[in-house]
Amino acid sequence: QGHLASGIVPQTARKTLCAAGAMDQTERAFQRQDGISLGAKKQLGKKGTKRLRYWRNVGMGFATPKEAKEGNYVDKKCPFTGNVSIRGKILKGMVISAKMKRTIIIRRNYLHYIKKFNRFEKRHSNVAVHCSPAFDVKEGDIATVGECRPLSKTVRFNVLKMEKNQIFGTARKQFRLF
Repeated sequence: QGHLASGIVPQTARKTLCAAGAMDQTERAFQRQDGISLGAKKQLGKKGTKRLRYWRNVGMGFATPKEAKEGNYVDKKCPFTGNVSIRGKILKGMVISAKMKRTIIIRRNYLHYIKKFNRFEKRHSNVAVHCSPAFDVKEGDIATVGECRPLSKTVRFNVLKMEKNQIFGTARKQFRLF
């Protein structure tokens, strides 16, 4: 009874809000896209109801995923459906961890030259990357990521493209240059 005024939505009311907004509601707060007005009046005489969804092209030759155009997820940090612009560096790396919610860890391998011995040594660095729900990510996949504004304490990159990779065994320690 008094829960609606305090912001806590009962389970029955949450289901009706989901149907009205047509968005995935997995959080306690109501999720909606910034560019879409949910209170728009219905047009009379039209039977088909086209669902409104905000999406855009990030540029630099990266295609917008089909899931971003037609999906139901709400992610304000997604470069395709949210308020994040991609600028700066474009990097590639192998996914070594996808255990966090909407964040993955990619491993970037590189060679460092040692002048004294006239040889190279293998090195790596791990980068935390925001991954939109538009991508289905598994360990061992190759991710192309773009730099954006700081999204959290450690996250400064966003996934732009995923390439499936067939790696036998663990993907953690494999050294591949991209």
